[in-house]
Amino acid sequence: MNFVEIQDVSFSYSKKEAPILKKVSFTLNKGEIVGVVGPSGSGKSTLLRLIAGLGTPHTGKISINGKVVMDMHTFIPPENRGVGMVFQDYALFPHLTVAQNIEFGLHRMSRSLRLSRVDEMVELVQLTGFTKRYPHELSGGQQQRVALARALAPKPSLLLMDEPFSNLDANLRTSIRSELRDILQKAGMTCLLVTHDQQDVQAICSREIQLT
Repeated sequence: MNFVEIQDVSFSYSKKEAPILKKVSFTLNKGEIVGVVGPSGSGKSTLLRLIAGLGTPHTGKISINGKVVMDMHTFIPPENRGVGMVFQDYALFPHLTVAQNIEFGLHRMSRSLRLSRVDEMVELVQLTGFTKRYPHELSGGQQQRVALARALAPKPSLLLMDEPFSNLDANLRTSIRSELRDILQKAGMTCLLVTHDQQDVQAICSREIQLT
């Protein structure tokens, strides 16, 4: 059975405009890291937002972990989809420490479980010793790892990453790519990664989906 299934998904911002996504279909296996590539304006980020539930396609069906989260009769809200998301600008809370940022999405857990999960995530992304720092005290690469830890902490079924390296300089991108791949593989995470850089796909992904 396919772990994630996107079937005939179409979307346009208004009825007068041509669809930005037109009958997009693909599947992901569990634990697979897949790149979404295509020119600017091809709908890469829009596709992630639709999968996350931050928008509604005009047609099509989206299933995650064997459950339909969107079709013509169903709309599961974002918080119940089991989807984690890492944005281009990381979207960290500036007034919260590293530990508090990671803990943010764990409000459904007991305090002891939350703290234990934060410790686990800090170790996974190799930020032990940084838990009391604030985002402005971290490098770009460290901020990105905090954003990743926060997205992984609630144990999502699927992780969506939207141009996660665009704010990093070239040298840092190279080291972060291999770190990210290792972290995702250790976590056994199924991941969809939007990028305009073919090197990101080659370094991290097992295959790519091309949007035109």
